Amino acid sequence: MLVTGIKSKPVYAPLQADSDGRYHLMLGLGSGGGALLRVLAELQTEAPHALKNTQVLLVPTDCDAETLAPFEAPKLSGLRLFDDSQALLQEFRAVLTRSLMGTRLYVAGPESFIGLAMKIALEFNLNKDEVRAEELGSLARRVYCIHCRATTENVRTNIVRCIDCERWLLVRDHYSRRLAAYMGVMADAEAPGELPPVKEVFA
Repeated sequence: MLVTGIKSKPVYAPLQADSDGRYHLMLGLGSGGGALLRVLAELQTEAPHALKNTQVLLVPTDCDAETLAPFEAPKLSGLRLFDDSQALLQEFRAVLTRSLMGTRLYVAGPESFIGLAMKIALEFNLNKDEVRAEELGSLARRVYCIHCRATTENVRTNIVRCIDCERWLLVRDHYSRRLAAYMGVMADAEAPGELPPVKEVFA
């Protein structure tokens, strides 16, 4: 069964601009773009000089001109668009290799996207004061199989079949920041073939 209230489960607050940062790096996926626009507006009001040191990496929901126009209005140092999150995160890693002290990271989008971005940020030793995240969009989870160590993406149900070992896994609320995934344990270990009802719980 799901165990709720576990302290390892991330809690995200609405993004806010940090005007004390010297450089600002923003990552957005889908509806997360709206949160980034809000932060850009705050920077424009509180620290307009910071926009020239602000980069935005974005997978937009819709690439039409009307959707992207608000991002192009401020004088950003860079706006880069990507077709998918994998390409964005690859570029994010490259940007971090060149980042300087005083960088602030803002991430907005589904929890699975935030988790992968945070995993990379940890590799570069960004601390909690330098990173902000806001969860928006799908609640689908990345699930790590504790039996074979494979990770199953976009899980929306309480029970899921591992993509590698094919065991039926119970999706726990225990979250690993190192793995950017929730733990999956064998659901029918004690009574093989007997599974709880499969329900969509992470819409």
